[in-house]
Amino acid sequence: MKICKLETFTDPFVGVVRLTCEDGTMGWGQLSTYNADITATVFHRQIASWSLGRDTGDLEALVREIPEREHKFFSCAYLYRALSGLDTAIWDWRGKAAEKPVAALLGGSAGSLRAYASSMRRDITPQDEAMRLLQLRDRYGFDAFKFRIGSECGHDRDEWDGRTDSIVQTVRRTLGNDAALLVDANSCYSPRRAIEVGKMLEANGVEHFEEPCPYWEMEQTREVAAALSLDVTGGEQDFDMQHWKRMIAMKAVDIVQPDILYMGGMTRSLEVARMAEAAGLPCTPHSANLSLVTLFTMHFLRAIPNAGKYLEFSIEGPDYYPWQEGLFVDDPYTVTNGTVTVSDRPGWGVEISPDWLARSQYQKSEIAA
Repeated sequence: MKICKLETFTDPFVGVVRLTCEDGTMGWGQLSTYNADITATVFHRQIASWSLGRDTGDLEALVREIPEREHKFFSCAYLYRALSGLDTAIWDWRGKAAEKPVAALLGGSAGSLRAYASSMRRDITPQDEAMRLLQLRDRYGFDAFKFRIGSECGHDRDEWDGRTDSIVQTVRRTLGNDAALLVDANSCYSPRRAIEVGKMLEANGVEHFEEPCPYWEMEQTREVAAALSLDVTGGEQDFDMQHWKRMIAMKAVDIVQPDILYMGGMTRSLEVARMAEAAGLPCTPHSANLSLVTLFTMHFLRAIPNAGKYLEFSIEGPDYYPWQEGLFVDDPYTVTNGTVTVSDRPGWGVEISPDWLARSQYQKSEIAA
């Protein structure tokens, strides 16, 4: 079916795409979060111009061709953040046309996923974070939790002196030995310091050490992974396929974590998952907010054979992410006994709130009548 109109609805943080075909059928997708207003401009200038008039069956070709057509920007993250809007909108359209959820189109099915409660905050004391996680366990049944250590791109500095050791020990003591604990260092450490911290994590039963070193320094991350028995993970920032091939070949990480919207959509993320599967690595995508990205990731995990143990599920509400509020007509993110469910509704199974759309900045590209 020919694509005849591509519309974006954005604020500075999040943007959605509405694709309309020649018969009036539509699909919803999303641009990557943060600076979505800039990404929308890239979308209309560098994605829509190559997509209008093409068939929805051409998605896989478009994902390959557009970066080549825009080869001056082949290594530009914004190009892929914009491409994700086209890719995810076509997947929604395909699901609706086939009357199947996207997970089923990918060879999987609707159903439940175990989730870990993912904290984004460093401006919180160890005691307050531990109590927050305990309340989430008791209310929603989470049995796995991720929290932040170190400081973001911190050059071995802690957020404040002693916070990392304190939060790891406090969370473990508060939640008990049965809780699965994961931590994210956000590129904080040198290899030497990351290994020291990793040994402390292992002593406290932490199983997942995310982005211990600057993510662009893969040799550093590989050194840490080789020295520790817990899983060293990473990849959320990466979109270049050659970089992914090298990361996986050199075994820089034990678990790969592509972000579907940073990657350019489902199609390219599936390629990363297949590379990881061939190398015997699980895939646990990054999905750090409750816009559409977590829903995309839910369908993705229900379909790939090497899905990791968990879905990342942000626990941050309107005080931290006010822009994710009111995005959907019906909230797809109900947590029951620590699990969330991919519905059997066609496509992504959601509709975007008309009120949210009305508040957004609007742009469109379309075939002239």
